[in-house]
Amino acid sequence: MLGRQDGATRGTLARAKRPLRYLMGGLYIVAGVLHFLLPEVYVQVVPPTLPWPLALVYISGAAEVAVGLGVLVERTRQIAAWGLVCLLVAVFPANVYMATSDVVLTGVPAWIRTPSEAATWARLPLQGVLVWWALWYTDPTEAT
Repeated sequence: MLGRQDGATRGTLARAKRPLRYLMGGLYIVAGVLHFLLPEVYVQVVPPTLPWPLALVYISGAAEVAVGLGVLVERTRQIAAWGLVCLLVAVFPANVYMATSDVVLTGVPAWIRTPSEAATWARLPLQGVLVWWALWYTDPTEAT
């Protein structure tokens, strides 16, 4: 999945893979729970062309919790990682909307109320990094 690597790089990545999986799972669980604690914040970044923004926030939050938990369990790791890839693709329009629409968030601390243009545009390639990270856990032949 990561292409050609020398032995030292492969060994370092192999040692980091398990702790990074726990980090990934934890981050998605926390993010998903926040969808339920602060749904009004997340509704603001749902593109207005999509129907039922609150329902989409709850669905995406539940999905984040599910895939976050799923990547932590060896038996469900691979399917959860594929689910995470799908989820990241599905929420990408919200990131595009934030980058192109000057979204001002209400109900959040002042320092994140108006994200900088650089930050909102930087989230777009970050999605690619997150997809790559999730894809790392989709290899059925590689134990983590």
